[in-house]
Amino acid sequence: MSAKMGGLNYHEDVESNAEKLPEGFDRPAVPYTGQNSAADKALIWKQDLRIVPLSAFIYLLCYLDRSNIGNAKTLNSNKKNDLLDETHMTNLQYTIALMVFLIAYAVFEVPSNYMLKKMKPSVWISFLMFSWGALTMGLGGTRSFASVTAVRFLLGAFEAGLFPGLVYYLTFWYRTEERSIRVALILASATLAGAFGGAIAYGVGHMNGTSGLSAWRWLFILEGLPSILSSFLVFFLLPDFPETAKWLSTSEKELAIDRLRIEGSHGHSDFTWADAKGTLTDWRLYAHYAVYFGISCPFSSLSLFTPTITAGLGFQNLQAQLMTVPPYAVAYVVTILVSWSADHFNARALHSAIFATIGALGFLVSAVLPPHAYAHRYGCLIVAASGAFSCIPPLLGWLSSNLFSTAAVGLAIAMNISFGAPGQIAGVWIYKADEKAKGYPTGHWVNAGLLLFVAAGCLSLLLYYRMLNKKIRSQGGDRFYKY
Repeated sequence: MSAKMGGLNYHEDVESNAEKLPEGFDRPAVPYTGQNSAADKALIWKQDLRIVPLSAFIYLLCYLDRSNIGNAKTLNSNKKNDLLDETHMTNLQYTIALMVFLIAYAVFEVPSNYMLKKMKPSVWISFLMFSWGALTMGLGGTRSFASVTAVRFLLGAFEAGLFPGLVYYLTFWYRTEERSIRVALILASATLAGAFGGAIAYGVGHMNGTSGLSAWRWLFILEGLPSILSSFLVFFLLPDFPETAKWLSTSEKELAIDRLRIEGSHGHSDFTWADAKGTLTDWRLYAHYAVYFGISCPFSSLSLFTPTITAGLGFQNLQAQLMTVPPYAVAYVVTILVSWSADHFNARALHSAIFATIGALGFLVSAVLPPHAYAHRYGCLIVAASGAFSCIPPLLGWLSSNLFSTAAVGLAIAMNISFGAPGQIAGVWIYKADEKAKGYPTGHWVNAGLLLFVAAGCLSLLLYYRMLNKKIRSQGGDRFYKY
């Protein structure tokens, strides 16, 4: 007996999204049951080697290029050779430039995910990389608030599609229970980028005046160039779909398609209005979107203001850049471990709730400590960053595992991250320049409150899905929500 889920009949939906396989491939009549077989494990490992390191590297470059403006703001500020002084920007104008990036980021996410499938991942992502790399280098030549803001808007437009695109891209290759750890490995590269970004900024800071350019200009130039060069490699190396992968044998292609027939997206399926309507009117998804809004503010504010926060902890000039490394390094390890555990125990909601709470406690304690308790507040920053970053991959894996229309997965993921954009915009305002002497309490209180909201939302959704599963079970259903 089929179960009604989110307005969709599961069995009817599978049939409506059934893909035409390459000639000679037989579609199985029943869901895939070969998990953990030797062939299954070998195929996953082969896919991982081709997909995960390259995707993580792409996102690392993207995150470097979007967040390095935070380093440029404080780089050599003691010599008045920083971004704000040389472009004659005020702190308010700087915040507006950050916000404009996020507005573009929100507007272009959904259309970009559509283009990823229309043009193939390798083509679209390499195009995005080349574009954002060129724009990042262009920031090195800006000389006014207007030029910085215009380039940041374009940068947001071209970077918008990458992260939701990569999350969507994984649905072409992996089953639902396999995605969270891989999303984590990709997302965790943002924490590595944060660590590298601080170390790179520290080194580039010593180039101040080289060839007549300030160090912050060199920072944009040197961090934009790798994205441009790497875009050509991505065009040739990033595999698109299992059906078209030349490095898979015929039997491996057949296995890849078999295992993803129900729990994956398909490379050549048409996206219809019925798919869009089913996703847009599935109201339970908006609870997921609300939770993601809550996590987006801490993510955004830490991404952009960690150099500012460390500068407010008694670290001066280039040392403030270097001290951004430990919080990101610890967050990287914690994110990987939490995501592995969330997948292993199939408990994504609970993991996200626990670590959102831990992150909230880090922000709360930092907010109430005396402003000059530098060592204790620095420890709180490490705890807050680890909690905030680590609960994001399970949240994304949880959403994608509860989407039952495979053709609409891209829309739902893009909408989820678009709903996070207002949270990211809020994140650029909460760390106020005039609160440096106070220890930035407003930012810490806001982030703590939102992380507690994330924890409460996760637990509420968990209880709701348990209630729905009980109802489905009583009706003889055979497909349940995951939490």
